[in-house]
Amino acid sequence: MNTIDDYIRVGTVYYKLIRVSEDGNERTVMKPWKLQILVMDFSKDEVRRIPQFDDFVIEPAHIGYRRECGNFYNQYEPISHVPTPGDWSTIQHLLSHIFEEQYELGLDYMQLLYLQPKQVLPILLLVSTDRGTGKTTFLNFLKAIFQENATFNTNENFSSRFNADWMAKLLILIDETSLNRREDSERLKNLSTALSFKSESKGKDRVEVGFYGKFVLCSNNEYRPLIIDRQEIRYWVRRVKPLDSDDTNALEKIKSEIPAFLHFLLHRQMSTVKESRMWFAPDKIHTPALDKIMRACRNPAEADMIELFDDIMTELGIDSIGVVPKDVVNLLNAEGERVDKTTVKRILHEFWGLENAPTPSPTTRSSGSTLPSGPSTPA
Repeated sequence: MNTIDDYIRVGTVYYKLIRVSEDGNERTVMKPWKLQILVMDFSKDEVRRIPQFDDFVIEPAHIGYRRECGNFYNQYEPISHVPTPGDWSTIQHLLSHIFEEQYELGLDYMQLLYLQPKQVLPILLLVSTDRGTGKTTFLNFLKAIFQENATFNTNENFSSRFNADWMAKLLILIDETSLNRREDSERLKNLSTALSFKSESKGKDRVEVGFYGKFVLCSNNEYRPLIIDRQEIRYWVRRVKPLDSDDTNALEKIKSEIPAFLHFLLHRQMSTVKESRMWFAPDKIHTPALDKIMRACRNPAEADMIELFDDIMTELGIDSIGVVPKDVVNLLNAEGERVDKTTVKRILHEFWGLENAPTPSPTTRSSGSTLPSGPSTPA
C-alpha cells in the first residue's frame, strides 16, 4: 500500500522509494516524484512530514549502518545478513580453491570488505583458459554477501562515461573481462585508488561523489585481458584451476552459509597488517599470473630486443653484451622490424634501468649500455 513513508526529499527534489524484486533479490529504486502529484495523493500536512535531506552521501558500513548521516541521505544500502555461528564449509572450499597458497590473504581481503569497506584494496583479477573453475561462482558469492552494494558490469558499461548506476557500489564485478584499450586500463587504475570521482548520468551534470568501489574481474584470457604495465602494484592476479567436481547446488549452499561466514570474519584475527595504501604489501600478492600478463603487454620493440640479445648471447656463448642504440636499430631494422633510436634508448634506460658504460672494453663501445647477466634479466 502506498504511504507517505515511501517518500523522501533530497534538496528540492522528491523521490519515491520503490522496492523491486528480481530473481529472489530485492533492491531499492529511487524514482523522482512531482510535488503536485504528492499533493493530489496526500494531504499537505502529510507531505510536510516527508523526511528532508540536504544532499546524498555514500557511507559504506555493514556494522553500525546508518541511513541518515546528519542531514544527508546515505545511498549505500544495508545488507540483510545477521552473523550467526555455524558451518561454512562450502564457502571455505570455494575460497581455498580460488586463493590456494594465498588463502589467508584471501580471508583478509574478505574481512576488509566486510569490516573496513572504505579501505582501498587491489584490483582482484581471476584468470583461466579452463572452464568450470568457479570464477563466476565467486562473483555470485560476493554479490550474495553485499547484495545491492555489488553490481555486475559489462566491458561496455565500464567504458561508458555514464557511471551513475555503479558509483555508489562497494564492488564492481566484471565477468569475461576484455579491456584492451589503454584508456580503459588507466581509468581502472585511477578508480582503484580514488577517494572521489565524477558521477555522470544521461541528461544531468557531472557531480563529484565519494567513491569506495573495489573491482573484481574474471577473464578466460590469461595473457592480455587488459593492459598491465611493468612494475604495476595495483593488481592481484590469480590463475584459477578447474574444480575437482561440479556441484550444481554449490551456490545455494554458499548463500545459506553466509551468516556463519560473516560471524567467522567478525571474530577472526587478520593475518596481515596494513603495509600499503591498498593494505597488502605488493610482494605478498605478486603472482606468476601477473608476470605473464605483464610480459604479454610489453612494447613490441622491447620483445624484439630481448629476442635479439638472447640470440646473440646464445650463439656467442656469453652472459653479457655491450651495445649502442644505433647498432640495435640497424640489427632490428635489418630483420624487418620498424624501430627508432629514441624507442631503443627509452627501453635501455627507463625500462631496464641500464647506465652508459664508463669506459670502452673489447665487447662494448664508448657510448654503449651494458646489459646485466642473462637474457631473462630485462624480461
